[in-house]
Amino acid sequence: MIVIGIDVHKRSHTAAAVDAATGRPRGEATVEANDFGHQKLLQFAERLDAERLWAIEDRRHLSRRLEAALLRAGERVMRVSPKLMAGARKSARTFGNSDPIDALAVARAALREPNLPVARLAGPERDIALLVDYRANLVVERSRMQCRLRRMLHELDPTLDPLARSLGTANVLARLTRRLKTLEPSITLRLARDLIARIRDLNTDIRQLERDLAPLVRRHAGPLLAVPGIGILKAARILAEVADITCFASDAQLALYAGVAPLPASSGPTQRHRLNRTGNRQLNNALHIIAITRARSYAPAREYIARRRAEGKSGREALRALKRHLARLLFRLLKTTAAQQRSTPVFIAPLAPCQT
Repeated sequence: MIVIGIDVHKRSHTAAAVDAATGRPRGEATVEANDFGHQKLLQFAERLDAERLWAIEDRRHLSRRLEAALLRAGERVMRVSPKLMAGARKSARTFGNSDPIDALAVARAALREPNLPVARLAGPERDIALLVDYRANLVVERSRMQCRLRRMLHELDPTLDPLARSLGTANVLARLTRRLKTLEPSITLRLARDLIARIRDLNTDIRQLERDLAPLVRRHAGPLLAVPGIGILKAARILAEVADITCFASDAQLALYAGVAPLPASSGPTQRHRLNRTGNRQLNNALHIIAITRARSYAPAREYIARRRAEGKSGREALRALKRHLARLLFRLLKTTAAQQRSTPVFIAPLAPCQT
């Protein structure tokens, strides 16, 4: 058996094949990053005439089309985190950096690390991820424009001081528009009116994206919406970041991937754990907001926090424990949902590497 490691780039892909038993190089090839190049890679692998496994550097925006081409050809494809590839390259006896060296490092990292994420063809979670990310970008753009508008309003008239977080509401924008009509014309005034119009357009686009997300989330993860504290947007973010729940063997793996599982920091007789600052920060943020919402308005969550505080934990530590509990709950719900949908199987590509 051979493992073919691939170093992906925008315009080219470099492959290096190694023997799975000995790690000895079996050949390398560089092709263009297009459909014709993908076919040449398959021909390169067929000439080696051996059972094979593909290991691709996990840079999803560059490798997605290659993964899809290999999967449609019936190949087995694994994803290798760039961090693992870097570790394999540092441990090599040779120094330097090139595409063949990186491809070889990808292959050897795949040989060294068990249970790497398996690539699958993208499913509905990919569409949800695109909508969620685009909405998040529009929200950031709207916030930038609101800050710029607030500075211009103060320059035009210091009494124009809307309440914090109010520049996104239609009534406040309409009131500002009427007030600006009474001021002397200037470049600043013109730009302020233009910013108001752009903010209104962004509000419309953001609301439309939320309407597009609602039926998709209800169709593919309806049980999540029954959990107190989880709405359409948070459920969509969870689906986008977790994607294929079957790549997680346990809730502990999901918690580690989300960065809500404490990391061991023991040495000798000292047994302790420390805060986990790694993992998927988007998913971690979603769980954090859900945990805060439940701690404020959901009685069982408040009781859970109170029990943890009674055990001697601080408020932050109790909240972290609640986030770990949420990861366990989400794992069960998503597993159950996936099992119910097996009658019409859909292979879904995770949008981030699973942690093992």
